[in-house]
Amino acid sequence: MANGIRDKVAIIGMGCSKFGERWDCDADDLMVEAFEECIEDAGIDFKEIQAAWLATAIEEIHVGKGGLPLAFALRLPYIPVTRVENFCASGSEALRGATYAVASGACDIALALGVEKLKDTGYGGLPQRSRGSLNSMWWANYSAPGSFAQLASAYRAKHGIDAAELKRAMAHISIKSHDNGAKNPKAHLQRQITEEQVLSAPMVAEPLGIYDCCGVSDGAACAIVTTPEIAKSMGKKDLITVKALQLSVSNGVEAGHNSWDGSHFMTARIASKRAYEEAGIRNPREEISLAEVHDCFSITELVTMEDLYLSPEGGAVKDVLDGFYDSDGGLPCQIDGGLKCFGHPIGSSGLRMIYELYLQMQGRAGKRQVNNPTLGLTHNLGGAPHQNVCSVAIIGQMGA
Repeated sequence: MANGIRDKVAIIGMGCSKFGERWDCDADDLMVEAFEECIEDAGIDFKEIQAAWLATAIEEIHVGKGGLPLAFALRLPYIPVTRVENFCASGSEALRGATYAVASGACDIALALGVEKLKDTGYGGLPQRSRGSLNSMWWANYSAPGSFAQLASAYRAKHGIDAAELKRAMAHISIKSHDNGAKNPKAHLQRQITEEQVLSAPMVAEPLGIYDCCGVSDGAACAIVTTPEIAKSMGKKDLITVKALQLSVSNGVEAGHNSWDGSHFMTARIASKRAYEEAGIRNPREEISLAEVHDCFSITELVTMEDLYLSPEGGAVKDVLDGFYDSDGGLPCQIDGGLKCFGHPIGSSGLRMIYELYLQMQGRAGKRQVNNPTLGLTHNLGGAPHQNVCSVAIIGQMGA
């Protein structure tokens, strides 16, 4: 019977490029920038890497298909390179591939790298790629802000929350992310904002204003993984290991059946339960030290806190306004600025989240450092509330 991957794989190196409007770079440059930090951190020769996974989500815009872009950029020594794509969970999928390969014994050392280069298109949001003929029919009038605004309306109605109070909580989430991003030299947006700015900003899709929406960025992030035994033989101490990697994908029920009320993410509830079981976590609100979640919109972060069982159902508004998820709160969330401010290069976001947790666990997060974190959680959501891919990963100190 399957018993998961808890503490079977250690992360020995990570790297992340500066995120933002990187007009001076192409995707190759971003991959090299992240990899150089990663390989130096790991302390190994790049020829020791035995397999690699590349994550890109909208590859038609920049690197194209296949594993060649990664092998070319890094001059990898004729090893297997697999390109993966799973919407906004693509970076987490690359890590899952590398982690499973090491855990299975298929290789000793593996690389996961995610990259996206989208700003060159000049388009403000996500460039539209080929989605298949059926998706074009189903999503004929779809917009991301419109879809997540419906989530806000459904959540507000289900829990009887005053519209102004929900908007204040959403504003607090954005302010928090900007406060944290201002402390992060690699973040796309490094400017603090006020509640007045958020509440008076132009509306995109009620109740989502401009400051409730994350932007699109260029960037890359990567990780090198191996077994704890090999890591120790290299002289590595205080190992950071993978505790759980879980994925849940919508099957059409939310989109086609009224058993789903539109106020939450079914996939997030399922993936998080599986992840906690795999990691041996019984009380996530008490045991998780910090979290990086998919704050594509401020309402997404708020609702996700409940779907990850970090806030009680209907209680996320209170937790947010009480500062529970602030940098000095009980469970810091988006300590690096999140998608909102660190940025959202689709293929690399999952690995960027892991990168921040990894730095935090090693006490290397500078001005953002939290006190003695032991377990961290990341959450990716690709798609829309009614049909999506959700990834939940947990990493932490060896044995925690």
